[in-house]
Amino acid sequence: MAARQSEKPEKPPLLADRDALLEKLSVSHFDLNAIIRGAQLTVVGALRALRNPQLFTSEHYKQAALAVLAGVIIRLAIEIPILGIRVLLWVLSFIVDFGTTTFDNRLVEGIDLLQNHVLQVPFFLMSILSRVTPTLDNMFMMSLAFVDKTYYEKHEGEERSTLRDEYYPNLRRYPKRDGTTHTTSTAENLTLFFMRFAKKAGLSLAVFALSYVPIVGRFVLPAASFYTFNRVENRYTVDKLTHNSVAGLGPAAIVFGTGIFLPRKYLVIFLQSYFSSRSLMRELLEPYFSRIKFTKEQKKNWFHDREGLLFGFGIGFYIFLRIPLLGVLIYGIAEASTAYLITKVTDPPPPPAEAEGFAASQQTWKNKHEFLNLQLENLDALNTSRINSNSSNTVDEKASSSAKPPLPPYSELRSRQRDSLDMRQ
Repeated sequence: MAARQSEKPEKPPLLADRDALLEKLSVSHFDLNAIIRGAQLTVVGALRALRNPQLFTSEHYKQAALAVLAGVIIRLAIEIPILGIRVLLWVLSFIVDFGTTTFDNRLVEGIDLLQNHVLQVPFFLMSILSRVTPTLDNMFMMSLAFVDKTYYEKHEGEERSTLRDEYYPNLRRYPKRDGTTHTTSTAENLTLFFMRFAKKAGLSLAVFALSYVPIVGRFVLPAASFYTFNRVENRYTVDKLTHNSVAGLGPAAIVFGTGIFLPRKYLVIFLQSYFSSRSLMRELLEPYFSRIKFTKEQKKNWFHDREGLLFGFGIGFYIFLRIPLLGVLIYGIAEASTAYLITKVTDPPPPPAEAEGFAASQQTWKNKHEFLNLQLENLDALNTSRINSNSSNTVDEKASSSAKPPLPPYSELRSRQRDSLDMRQ
């Protein structure tokens, strides 16, 4: 009798199919609200970063001048090949009559599209600069210290026990290594970066070339867009394996349907802007992941759970990065703004000696729904432990927690992982 009661009734096939379809159409991690909040953080983070007086020192003025100079060099590196082709076409115009054709203009426009959107040459050159010099990493840490300082100034006079812990003091104590390979070798980091870029560039060129194939070519870019947004990723949690798509079947179908009717140029720009914003966020978050050691699966889950917000934040700065000559300078502002972003989507890191299990606990964004529903002028509300304590169910739980301090969330997750491993063994 007890066994029958313990058995859960199975859902009818129609209801099970409906639930599966709704799960595929779900955009909970990539919804419009999260994208808009990410775009808002682009502006708010940049304004707060620019309020840091340490940015306006003689050393940083020098760095800003070098950034503008680097922007000029990058722009010249892009324009010189196009200028060379224009000169070559001008010489050929004395031999071949281009007056009745548009071949020369189409060739120049095609090369410009390849450089700026298919191969993302400007972003590639800026990424190299960020890996060669420690300037951006220093700017991230300096801005993180400023975010902590302004937070406590804003809550001056309140009980320290009701405020969140600081991010900078513990994070700066972690050894710095590459966030993907966990190595400290700059040469190895650059080699792997070039390999990743070559792989992405080769794939982009292949898709772009296939889009010119007669008849089927017009479906190549829409199909690539559909695959990109509906790509299924395995997500491992403590107790189960789930399968999640990047954006969901619904958005992927919309992108595919509209992509068939869009001109090739605009579809390439849209698709590459999405990829570039993702790559930009990974580069901007490198100072954090180079210190907090995540496994490959943990890092994938971390990004997946914050997909919409990171896309809104990344696409905002990607648009600003395309401003001629000032791209590298804006890259620095974006890095400083990322320090503010980190305080909204992660918990304060523990001391390095207590870091076991912390990365695993950060895979899920704990206050996601509360943060996305906050008013723009009240973004710091969830950074107080008082807000979190108000969500407790009873007053008795608060009293018991004052008698015995609760374990940090990553310690609780660590014990759950050990119990799960014991059960498997």
